Amino acid sequence: MKLQTLTLLASCVLLAASCSSSKTYNVLAKSETKTGGTAKFTQDGNEVIMNLEVTHLTPGIHAVHIHEKGDCSAPDATSAGGHWNPSQKDHGKWGNSSFHMGDIGNLVANSEGIAKLTFKTDKWCLDCVDEQKNIIGKGIIIHADEDDFKTQPTGNAGGRVGCVEIK
Repeated sequence: MKLQTLTLLASCVLLAASCSSSKTYNVLAKSETKTGGTAKFTQDGNEVIMNLEVTHLTPGIHAVHIHEKGDCSAPDATSAGGHWNPSQKDHGKWGNSSFHMGDIGNLVANSEGIAKLTFKTDKWCLDCVDEQKNIIGKGIIIHADEDDFKTQPTGNAGGRVGCVEIK
C-alpha cells in the first residue's frame, strides 16, 4: 500500500513539473543607452507570466510592447518591426475594448533607473502551435517614453531603448 502511494505521489509531482516551463532572456541596450536587465517568461498551464526587470533607464514611465520580430540587431531596434498585432486591432490599453497582443503597458523606473513589471495572461503561450498566441520569435521593446494608450499605432512611446529576443 505504501509503495503504491509513493508511486502515485511521484507521478503527480512529475506531471505538475511538466506543466510549467521558464525561459530567461537579457534586455539588450539600444539607441546608445545602457539599458539592461532580464525578461523571464514562465508557461504555467494556460497562463504565461512575464517578469521584467530593467536597469539603467531614465527615471519615469516607459512603454513596453511585444513586437513582431525577435530581432534586436539594429542599433535602434527597428529590426524588431512594429507591434505584434495578429488580430489587426487598434493599439490601446490591455483589457480595454480595443487592444492587441503587443499592448503590454507601462513600467515605472525609480530614481536609480530600475523598473520591474510582472504581467500574466492566458492570451499568450510559449512555443505552442497557435500563432495568434505564440510569443516565441517575437521581441520585447522598452521605449523611451510612456504609452498614451491612444495614439495609433505606437502609443506615442518614443524611441526604443531596450530589446529582448524571445527565442
